[in-house]
Amino acid sequence: MPRVIVIGSSNRDFTVRLERLPRIGETVSGGEFYTSFGGKGANQALAAHKAGAEVILVAKVGRDENGDAMLRHLEESGLSTDRMIRDEHAPSGVALIMVNKDGANMIAVAPGANRNLTAEEIVNNTDAIARARVLLIQLEVPLDCVQRALAIAREHSVTTILNPAPVRQLPRDLLSLVDILTPNEVEAGMLTGDTVTEVRDALSAAHRLLDAGVKHVIVTLGEKGSLWVTRGQERFFPPCRVTPVDSTAAGDAFNGALACALAHGRPIQEAIRFANAAGAVTVTRRGAQSALPAREEIEQLLRSNQGEPC
Repeated sequence: MPRVIVIGSSNRDFTVRLERLPRIGETVSGGEFYTSFGGKGANQALAAHKAGAEVILVAKVGRDENGDAMLRHLEESGLSTDRMIRDEHAPSGVALIMVNKDGANMIAVAPGANRNLTAEEIVNNTDAIARARVLLIQLEVPLDCVQRALAIAREHSVTTILNPAPVRQLPRDLLSLVDILTPNEVEAGMLTGDTVTEVRDALSAAHRLLDAGVKHVIVTLGEKGSLWVTRGQERFFPPCRVTPVDSTAAGDAFNGALACALAHGRPIQEAIRFANAAGAVTVTRRGAQSALPAREEIEQLLRSNQGEPC
């Protein structure tokens, strides 16, 4: 089975569903509370696994109750925890999530052990990176870890996907190691200094990122779809038609499914359609990892949208 290696975060999520999101200084009561498992690294690893790839996850959790629960959950979900690292001092990462009735969300993260991942620990996993077809990484771990992982992948001709979330300014020497960059519209705007609200804005931002050294840029635009840009080519992908419930893990589903499809050797445009459908299925359900779709569900949505935008 094609192999994807994911390097990133693993968190315990604490979520409240509300009629509407509070404004600054406001308390909104009447919400439903539940706990689940998240972190962009773990979410994307599980998304790639459920979409049909063999996945290795490298992440760091605390030696605490939340860390124990996360490892149990990953194992029960079918992921190996052999490459997971325990931090003897920092607590496991947690995320506080609020979701409104339309599925829009606000998220705050206390990274804990995630921010203690080291470049040396990345080097210790060189063998796993070298054996993968695709490396998928985000920005919830230290930037030197991201750059070291991308460099190792480049040395071994492994396709690299960087999901630049949470967004921060990135040096050109790091961007030059990225085969595929997958910002959403907010992240694309913050990376380039542009305001990105429409497809034409995303196109302009994508070209700026190509100029910085990235090979392919895929800007995810939520309910508007997604835009792929590379040198000499561009294509807009309309959204799949679904009724949204919770958008918490839509981006993670997209990235995991994209990595899976590319690891299977699908052409990039076909892989983007597959990823779009994965994100669309995810928003129809509550939660993060619990909402991620199986491969059959993704393919079913693509079949049901034949002749329709998706």
